[in-house]
Amino acid sequence: MSELQVEATGETVGEAKWAALRELEKQQPGLDKSAVRFQVLSEGERGLLGVGYAPARVVASVADEPVSGVPRDESELAAEVRELVERVVDGIGVKGRVDVREDGEVITLTVSGPDLGMLIGRHGQTIDAVQYLANAIVFRRHADDRKEVVVDAAGYRARRQASLEALAVRSAQRAVQAGEPVELDPMTAVERKIVHLRLKEFAGVETSSEGTEPNRFVVVLPVD
Repeated sequence: MSELQVEATGETVGEAKWAALRELEKQQPGLDKSAVRFQVLSEGERGLLGVGYAPARVVASVADEPVSGVPRDESELAAEVRELVERVVDGIGVKGRVDVREDGEVITLTVSGPDLGMLIGRHGQTIDAVQYLANAIVFRRHADDRKEVVVDAAGYRARRQASLEALAVRSAQRAVQAGEPVELDPMTAVERKIVHLRLKEFAGVETSSEGTEPNRFVVVLPVD
C-alpha cells in the first residue's frame, strides 16, 4: 500500500500540522485523522520584531487507500463502470477516488481528489465525454439491463443542472416567440429529464425526446 505525504508550514508547529491535515483531507476525503503521522522538520523561529522569522515545517503522512476498493454489494454493472472511469481518470493523469452510488435507474460515479480541473475540462467537455463513453458502453453491452450513468466531480453536475434549466427557459422563450420548435443538443436521460421538468409548467410550450440513445435530444414545441 502506498503512502500519501504532504509538507506544510505555519507560524507554529500546531498551525503547520493543521495545514498539512487539511491538505491530506483534500487528497483523501473521509480521512481517518488518527492514522496520520507527523514529522517535525523545523519548529521555526519567531525572530525579533519580525527579523529572522522562519516558519515551522512538518511532513504529514498516511496510508493511501486504494482507489479500486469495490464494495461487496456493488453490482457487476456498477463495478464494470467504476473500473472504466478509474482507468480514464488515471489515464489523463488525475489522482482521484471514485465512489459509486446506485439505484434502480441510475449509477452515479463521483470522483474526489485535490485537483479535478483536468477531469472536468473546459466547459465540462472532458467529464461529459467520459460520461458519454460510459453510457455508450453500457448501452452496447447491457441492452437488457442497462442503467443511466452519471459521472460527477467537484459539484459539476449541480452547476450543469442550473445551466440546463437556464437553457430550457431560453429555448422555450425562443420557441414561443418564433412559433417554431427548438431542438437542443443530445443529452443523457438524466439531463433530458431536467429540461422536461423545468418546462413542465412553462406556459405555451411542451417538450418531447427524439432520436435514439445515446444521441436522444429534447425538442421544445410551441403550443396554442
